Amino acid sequence: MPPRPPAPPPADAEPSRRRRKEARPQELLDAALDLFVEKGFAATKIDDVAARAGVSKGTVYLYFPSKEELLKAVIRHNLSLTIAQGGDMVASFEGSTAELMHLVARTWWERVGETQASGIFKLIITEVRNFPDLAQFYEAEVINPGLQLITGLLQRGVDRGEFRPIELLDTAHSFIFPMLMLSLHKHSIGACPSSEALAQDPRRFIANHIGLMLRGLMADPATSTGSSP
Repeated sequence: MPPRPPAPPPADAEPSRRRRKEARPQELLDAALDLFVEKGFAATKIDDVAARAGVSKGTVYLYFPSKEELLKAVIRHNLSLTIAQGGDMVASFEGSTAELMHLVARTWWERVGETQASGIFKLIITEVRNFPDLAQFYEAEVINPGLQLITGLLQRGVDRGEFRPIELLDTAHSFIFPMLMLSLHKHSIGACPSSEALAQDPRRFIANHIGLMLRGLMADPATSTGSSP
């Protein structure tokens, strides 16, 4: 008697497999981000990422040809994309530049600072000198676009007469560095008991930081020649 042919898969099995395949790159990026932040880039192996994502090592290489390319994809997905979205926000925003500064800072914290992506900054600081290619990549993908975003935001305020004339690059660094330090704090000395107050309310810290900046940036109404539309 010939062997009975295998039963056909359930009607929804193929769509289910297809959905899992489409989701797999994101699962790999999430697993890699967690491990890179926990263990560091050098100490993380592709086998570790595969195990965390519940796939074979070969599956990881199917999507990402090397650990370096996997890290670059993690950075693009979590930081480059957020910066690009911030650029769209600045370009389409119709309110005051003061409101926009608060919105950009708050959105950045929600999408990066409050997520595991905030650990990327600690990762870069600890690993970048050991991997020169990573330094060049990070500058091109994160540092330069980030500075372009914030200097553009500041120039908007100057052009509209809301801000006094300023040195754009220095002021952009003044905007960015406390935000970066807040993320580094979260993944380092934030574990110390004395840092508990800051760790409990980073949004308050950010709002206060932007408020202090705005007090230094605002044009004097008596001498301002510009006006907001």
